[in-house]
Amino acid sequence: MAILIDPPRWPAHGTVFSHLVSDSSLEELHAFARAAGLPSRAFDHDHYDVPQARYDDLVAAGALPVRERDLVRRLIDSGLRVRKADKTPTRDAALDAAARDWARYDLPEGLRDDLLGRWREPHRHYHDVRHLAACLAALDDLGATQRPVRLAAWFHDAVYEGVHGSDEERSAALAEERLAGLLDAAEAAEVARLVRMTAEHRPTDAPSKLLSDADLSVLGQSPGRYHVYLRDVRLDYAHLDDETWRSGRRTVVQALLAADPLFHTQQGSALWAEAASRNLADELAGLT
Repeated sequence: MAILIDPPRWPAHGTVFSHLVSDSSLEELHAFARAAGLPSRAFDHDHYDVPQARYDDLVAAGALPVRERDLVRRLIDSGLRVRKADKTPTRDAALDAAARDWARYDLPEGLRDDLLGRWREPHRHYHDVRHLAACLAALDDLGATQRPVRLAAWFHDAVYEGVHGSDEERSAALAEERLAGLLDAAEAAEVARLVRMTAEHRPTDAPSKLLSDADLSVLGQSPGRYHVYLRDVRLDYAHLDDETWRSGRRTVVQALLAADPLFHTQQGSALWAEAASRNLADELAGLT
């Protein structure tokens, strides 16, 4: 088991960067990074990007210098390598994907742009346009083509201040307000109903089960992508001290592990349930 670092040669932000990885576990990697004072934003699925100025002191702290190809080989052998296709999309890529998705709804581009502006607010970390794009992609995986379900994904975190219950209610009210006159009353009400469901994730019918599974699909991703999710959720709650965060997060994770089922569609369960159970159990072990 070792922490590895390759030579600094990747240019960005006026300097060059190295990759810092573990050949055994992400927990080992995060522990080393915390001890070294690396920012959580430097984590990218299976490695930390570290500037050249930190190379010597990271080696002095115990990181083993290796050639780039040896680092990649050992990362692959460890099972921790995350392929580009499996990574969280960039914000620009997510924005493009969401904008393309909107074309299927026959609704004004002005409404699309307003919603995308909300999803791109600077205080958002996990609950940003990448989450919107991921939900829409998950609905694609589930074969969900119903307009109310997909519009509910667009609206479900359109209002986000980190206040559970209030955010969902305000998002639903926004859907009712903005869709009035664009959809018939029954369809607009259905969108709002589905948005409200995301407050507690207790779906009762096929449309709500589709949206619930798509919203929670991040739990069933690869460990590296799950750790990016954890990093970003923690940044969303950066105003909380560590102990308050850990206590609240333990409660959330325990409730998710106790949910039976966690995913309510057959396809969602097949795609994400097994990995979600593993990810949540590993997270809870770290929290306790």
